[in-house]
Amino acid sequence: MTVLSASTAVAAPAPSALAVAEPDPEISLLIPEDDVADPEFSIVIPALNEQLTISDFIAWCKEGLQSAGITGEILIVDSSKDKTAEIAHAAGARVLRTPKRGLGRAYMDAIPYIRGKYVIMGDCDCTYDFRELRPFAEKFRAGAEFVMGSRFKGYIEPGSMPPLHRYLGTPVTTWILNVIFSSRFSDIHCGMRGIRKDALIRMGLRSQSWEYASEMVLKSVHMRLRTEEVPIRFLKDREGRLSHHKRSGWFSPWQAAWINLRAMFVYGAGFFLFKPGMLLLLLGTLLTLPMSFGPVDIGPITLSLHWQLLGLALFVLGLQAVFFGILSDVFSDYSGADTERWLKRFSYDRTVWLCIGGFLVGLLLDSLLLAQYVRQGFVLFEFSQPNYLAVTGLLLMIAAFMTFTFTLVLHSTVVAVWRKQ
Repeated sequence: MTVLSASTAVAAPAPSALAVAEPDPEISLLIPEDDVADPEFSIVIPALNEQLTISDFIAWCKEGLQSAGITGEILIVDSSKDKTAEIAHAAGARVLRTPKRGLGRAYMDAIPYIRGKYVIMGDCDCTYDFRELRPFAEKFRAGAEFVMGSRFKGYIEPGSMPPLHRYLGTPVTTWILNVIFSSRFSDIHCGMRGIRKDALIRMGLRSQSWEYASEMVLKSVHMRLRTEEVPIRFLKDREGRLSHHKRSGWFSPWQAAWINLRAMFVYGAGFFLFKPGMLLLLLGTLLTLPMSFGPVDIGPITLSLHWQLLGLALFVLGLQAVFFGILSDVFSDYSGADTERWLKRFSYDRTVWLCIGGFLVGLLLDSLLLAQYVRQGFVLFEFSQPNYLAVTGLLLMIAAFMTFTFTLVLHSTVVAVWRKQ
């Protein structure tokens, strides 16, 4: 085994624009003697105390690269306390020594050091069969930008996946993600996946821990990446090795599930805002406007002022949710197409004049109630017609003000994004 020395350590290169502003002094790169000069593929793998499997894993990677006709490098992002780094370096892998800062952070630290056009990710515990890289290469060369492995479409060795993960955790969270994002993934937690390097950089991963996996899948949908799935083989742990979840205790899988769900909800905020908001907005409008001139009878049911006030409340909640949903859409817009569409629909000059007009009409309707209030000696009768018109007027005034302020925020947000670019 090659002994690491100061001469084999390479200082961190200048990071990309999406990395940290200054090179991290805690990161160093170890380059093997038989380093590949111009790799097309980069196998990028975080490692934490995997000396039991790392040698076989690198041998699997080399076999997979060779059988697929791929020129590739193996980059191990290591924060181990055992001899994982030394074994990996001696076996012919590049080793990026980093502090232990989380699984997602390991991939972020690796970005400035990735030389290949395509990146394949996974675990180095020999549970994912990296001897079978050909399907990934074929999908990438056919134009795919993001390639997800699927254990459920491939092979799951008996004893490799706990029943809790296989029959509950993974299927349920995959189903939730597909519902929120209208996607068709079959295994969102499969760690073996590939992505074009330029897409990975544009993606701008921020998750430091387990949720990076969901963030990557979610952002691939937001970015409208050309995505494919390939079947992969999932094998059980080697004798004597404990998975990271087992090392962390019984609560670790539940914590990972919650972290991933949190990422889904954060990056899929629009699902909980825009469509539900439109439904509330429609219901509120139907309850408010038809009663502008008085009670409405629907069979044996009489809808009066209290129903109209309920409609006003639903309208306001719905409009707020719709506007937040649009902003969520803008925040997650990588192509700029959605942002341009909303800017056209909420053109500043046109929207401001419409808001002024709506506010004045609402003010006029409310002034009718005020005039009656004064004429009646500062007493209001609950079911008089001006009461109903006043609620409609209040709706118009609130809608006009909320739309005006939303338009300001929308345009100022876009200006701020452009300034950062």
